[in-house]
Amino acid sequence: MKTHKFLIIFISFFLGLSNSLADERKKQLDKLFLELKTDNPILTFEVEQKIWKIWSTHPKKNELTIMLSKGSELVKNNQLYEAVSIFSDVIELDPNWAEAWNKRATVLYLLGEFQESQNDIDKVLQLEGRHFGALAGQGLVNIQLKNYEKAIRSYEEAYKLYPTMKSPQIMIKQIEELIKKQSI
Repeated sequence: MKTHKFLIIFISFFLGLSNSLADERKKQLDKLFLELKTDNPILTFEVEQKIWKIWSTHPKKNELTIMLSKGSELVKNNQLYEAVSIFSDVIELDPNWAEAWNKRATVLYLLGEFQESQNDIDKVLQLEGRHFGALAGQGLVNIQLKNYEKAIRSYEEAYKLYPTMKSPQIMIKQIEELIKKQSI
């Protein structure tokens, strides 16, 4: 009976600690997203790096962070199918980690699997609606899928989150030019 009570207390403590870590992570990201709206490209670049570090670090399991990092190295070495496999394993182990979906979406895009990439981006944005990287990636995917209006909306959303990010303004102009050329 004492063992049972101890186990319940331990589990309650662990769940409470886990929730407080998630709350702290959310507070950190909320603060950083406010700073990201600053009109100072040097500062916002530093803030962006901090956001990416949080996103790329699993909130509970260091082994998943290591797996994600290994997958990223495979991408750098152009071992794309191996990277997809690693990111898929990470997703299977924790389907609620947005960055694992984002990494796989990126590799699927590089492999020309545009609809599959979009499916993963949808999951990223469901888990982390402020993911400016996924929004920018969604813009690229939708250019390939010839969904130009959706691509523009994706870049506009990324711009709202991260006003000093360069790619939204550049890409919106390029897409508008592409639409004009196709309508002639």
